[in-house]
Amino acid sequence: MTHVAVVGGGISGVTAAYRLRAGLGDGATITVFESGESLGGKLRTVELAGQAYDVGAEAFLARRPEALALVEETGLGDRLTHPTKARSTIRAGGRQVAMPGGTMMGVPGSAEAVAGVLSEEGRRRVAAEPELPPVRLGDDVALGELLRGRFGDELVDRLVDPLLGGVYAGGADGLGLRATVPALASAIDKGAHSLTEAAASLIPTSTSGAPVFGTLTGGLGTLVDRLVELAKPDVRCNTLVRGLTRLPTGFRLELVDEAVDVDAVLLAVPAPAARRLLENVVPVAAAALNEVELASMAVVALALPPDAAVPDASGVLIGVREGLTAKAFTFSSRKWAHLNDGALLVRGSVGRFGEPGALRADDDELVRLVRADLAELTGVTAEPLDTYVMRWGGGLPQYGVGHLGVVARVERAVAEVPGLAIAGAALHGVGIPACIATATAAASRITSAPGSGREVPK
Repeated sequence: MTHVAVVGGGISGVTAAYRLRAGLGDGATITVFESGESLGGKLRTVELAGQAYDVGAEAFLARRPEALALVEETGLGDRLTHPTKARSTIRAGGRQVAMPGGTMMGVPGSAEAVAGVLSEEGRRRVAAEPELPPVRLGDDVALGELLRGRFGDELVDRLVDPLLGGVYAGGADGLGLRATVPALASAIDKGAHSLTEAAASLIPTSTSGAPVFGTLTGGLGTLVDRLVELAKPDVRCNTLVRGLTRLPTGFRLELVDEAVDVDAVLLAVPAPAARRLLENVVPVAAAALNEVELASMAVVALALPPDAAVPDASGVLIGVREGLTAKAFTFSSRKWAHLNDGALLVRGSVGRFGEPGALRADDDELVRLVRADLAELTGVTAEPLDTYVMRWGGGLPQYGVGHLGVVARVERAVAEVPGLAIAGAALHGVGIPACIATATAAASRITSAPGSGREVPK
């Protein structure tokens, strides 16, 4: 392989470029094509009131190894940091309460675990769930349908949906169990008779104190910058790849006003873009990707005066029936010690799948709506020192019923085309570690081809 194209410059794309460089050596040309004005995708660090602040993904799961390993491998270990002891809260039934423990993505291991969130009737429904007939999943099932049928609506509306909204910008009714909460599905497949029993089997009886999340001082954009520095790719931003054609040897990328021929292509773009590019090359994969829907959202970042009475909590999740515009707030200066020096930084998240609502507002109105929600939740009305609105149109894929089957069809079809690979959040997880894992696997597929170069380290 002398020239490999990486289409998409998010964390999946830049990780893939880094892995490709390790596998192909300095003699190969690696070109990253990015339709936007900068690399990083959903990792976006901006300056807010003089501080580096993430307005996309703000953390990664530290209990998966991929992100932590990549941070260390790229020499950024000294920037690694973890949240403070501040606890998260939830707005449920018009009240703000501590986020309950003892659940698996909101599915309780006991009725007592969620007693503080639910009404008496809601607690009764949860307590009665183990007495229902045993759970039968089949190939897959809508998470909302399953949970509402066994626990009632209240648990879903007050707890499960807010948690899922923070990850997918979508609710339980549109998400499939097997791709969204695979551990729960696995516990049922292994013989758990009820969802309560399945959740209880997955909840640790003791904690090791190991942090759940991590981030980087200076922002997660520093990881993107370091990967690009080490990968040494040719970077072409503001460059839309409009089409992809398979040649007798290699591929042709059709740009707006030119064509580029390459030996191999690694796609690291959202599902709609991947579908369009694969339409003539791998139509089976394109048809499968057409089933993946997307949600849009926005992050409204606020820099408040240092004396603003922001609660001593890491943030608050908000149910869809609470009557507020925002679906969550992160009190970043409480959550992260390195951001507790200067203005108090807060971010509000807006947007749920299928409900554009406030996203139709312009930036000034969106800031006003989010500030009104913040005042309702905390009483804080201080005028911001600085604001930043980041919109993520179609930013989050929805893992619907049968998503694992969709991904299997995509990957089988792509695997039949030498020199072609695919990575990204539409496949095996929307978080940073999952994206890194798909990028590593995709790069390995290209570099392990006969005569391509050294195999990518696992």
